[in-house]
Amino acid sequence: MHLMGFRNTLCASLLLVASVTCANAQRPRPKTSAPSISTSILLRILRAEDQRRWDDDLKTLLSNKDAQVRKRAALAAGRIGDEHALPALVELLRADPDVEVRQMCAFAIGEVESPSGGDALIAVLSDTKEPGEVRARAVEALGKIAATLPESDKERKAAYGFAILDTLRFEAGRRSLPNRSTILFGLTSVLRAKPEGAGSVVTRFLGYADSRIVADALNTMARLRLKDNNEEVRQLLKHSDPIVRANAARVIGAAEDKGAFEAPLDRALHDDDLRVRVSSIRALGNLKDERAVEPLLARGARLISDFRAEKERKIAPPTTQNELLEVAGALGRVTPPLKAFAQQPSEKASVMFFINARRLVNDSAPEIEIGFARMAPEDYMTMHFHNPTFNHNETELARARRVSSLAEGLREIAALKPEKDPSRVNEVRSMAEIGLASWLCVFPESRTRECSESLWLRQPEVLRAYAAFKPKDLSEVLRQQFRRNDVIIRATAAELLGELPPDKANESALIAALPRALRDKDLNDAALAILEALGKLKSAEANEAITTALDSSDHLIRRKAVSLLKANGAGDFSSRIGYVQTRNTETDYRRAIVRIGKKVTATVVTSKGSFIIEFLPEEAPLTVDNFVMLARRGYFNGQTVPRVVPNFVVQAGDPRGDTNGGPGYSIRCEINEAPYDRAAVGMALSGKDTGGSQWFVTHSPQPHLDGGYTVFGRVISGMDVVDRIARGDTIRRVTVNER
Repeated sequence: MHLMGFRNTLCASLLLVASVTCANAQRPRPKTSAPSISTSILLRILRAEDQRRWDDDLKTLLSNKDAQVRKRAALAAGRIGDEHALPALVELLRADPDVEVRQMCAFAIGEVESPSGGDALIAVLSDTKEPGEVRARAVEALGKIAATLPESDKERKAAYGFAILDTLRFEAGRRSLPNRSTILFGLTSVLRAKPEGAGSVVTRFLGYADSRIVADALNTMARLRLKDNNEEVRQLLKHSDPIVRANAARVIGAAEDKGAFEAPLDRALHDDDLRVRVSSIRALGNLKDERAVEPLLARGARLISDFRAEKERKIAPPTTQNELLEVAGALGRVTPPLKAFAQQPSEKASVMFFINARRLVNDSAPEIEIGFARMAPEDYMTMHFHNPTFNHNETELARARRVSSLAEGLREIAALKPEKDPSRVNEVRSMAEIGLASWLCVFPESRTRECSESLWLRQPEVLRAYAAFKPKDLSEVLRQQFRRNDVIIRATAAELLGELPPDKANESALIAALPRALRDKDLNDAALAILEALGKLKSAEANEAITTALDSSDHLIRRKAVSLLKANGAGDFSSRIGYVQTRNTETDYRRAIVRIGKKVTATVVTSKGSFIIEFLPEEAPLTVDNFVMLARRGYFNGQTVPRVVPNFVVQAGDPRGDTNGGPGYSIRCEINEAPYDRAAVGMALSGKDTGGSQWFVTHSPQPHLDGGYTVFGRVISGMDVVDRIARGDTIRRVTVNER
């Protein structure tokens, strides 16, 4: 989540089946240069963006004589997202003499995500003489808008989908120089818009010599679970580009192409690229072919041996952990759960694999717990599940991870259906439910012990696992969680209550919990979750409670309240959204602007080695400034890496260590045109404008993230280190260099 510098790397020519190979070419990227816009104008723009303020001052900049000013103001309008900016953006898209300005207007219209801009985008796509850069951004924008349309707006959704597919048909049918950018953005728009008949169009790009086009076509097929051209996809598992091979494996798994079993098995066992192996292992899990059990167990045994060897060399966590966890997950999906009840002990080599794997990771990997519980639920409960015991040297975070992982394993037990041998299945389910209830201090006798320890109460997975069993006292248990101090636990309780049928007691509890949540200083998760749950009730009392959130100082909370009230027919309070009460001052803005055009880097020292991030201060000035300020005060030092998804991302920056933490404030998104190629550095979000301190690095291109998450840097050295990082690795220190 191979960067070659932010420059436009288009191939000189590309025929229908392509006569020139662009194996290493990336998506088009914005140019990084010294600022050509005056500081005073940039200050006006940054303030408006930061406050989410569209007004006449910003509108006047759209008619500035300097094309670079118009372009930057158009981006600001898109980031602010106010529909009132659309008429001005549409006019510039139609008539501005500068292609870069028109390109940015198309991008901005997509960011506003309103169908009011759809007709202008279709007009651009209908005119095949339009510049390729403009058409590329127009098809990208149309996909973003189509993705936000409700299912009830079927006609408009179909029209947008047809325009996207028609654009791709035109590019595929050109006899000379099809526009590469339009193809790439069009393929991503297809996965967003999900139009009917997409398969026959997307598969036309599988035969291109440009490996990035092939990889993106496969990415779209995988995400839409398209089953077209199975044989051609299988052949692509032999492609020279590892991303193409990995994405071909993903398609086989998503399409559940059982006839392809041998091909992904071979890649899972023998490919020299980890990204290909893990994608192939996941595909085998999706195929659910029991022939995969024996070779996966053999691969798992080898990984366990390598894991132990790395531990002896003081490599912790071992690099082999990432692949080992993938094998565990796949084994859990290959064997139907109930079949495990019929196995004889001599046939349970898989059980020994999970026992050994659990010991190596100290019960702290949900993938192993889930896989074990799925493959051998009775063994999991009767032989190897236990209430966790801790030693004095174990950190609070390590304990919390164990509780969380075990809870995820128990949650799988809830999915067992007592259709065959119901007494044994029910016994296993009962054991799991009782275990979770004791953790939550549900039983009267358990309430006499200490129930305020953060270890037990900071694990939302425990609540979710208990809810999966649908116990009779679920509502009461969830309501009790509103007494907890932990914001994430209260948010989880509200989310789960919102999934239950309407109930007066639950409604009263949610209403009573809202005022405290609105006063939370560091995180707004509880307030947003409670509002969402109240919105589902659609009662007068619930709507009245929601209106109290309109007075919140938090822009996200006000926006959520307005959206819910409007959806419930309780009135349009859009005027109450107002502007963001930003933390930033003019000093902050000036500090961020000064970096534009300069090389600013950070050296991230981890327990696996070091890598260097080069920031993009022109594309995301305030996001870069936020990271730099956190790094300078040592915020990231000593944190563990809470999330690693091979062939996707490494995620860091969470002080809680469970991907739920932050610095105590949120920053706005600075969506830009920088692509999520391999080694891109982006901000992790739980929704628009919810960034804070969590960031990620991509292992491979992730085009579906483009225009949705802020790209604010790229790894320019040490990607081999990033590739070796496993969950639990430590960020020892981050040092910024902006000489």
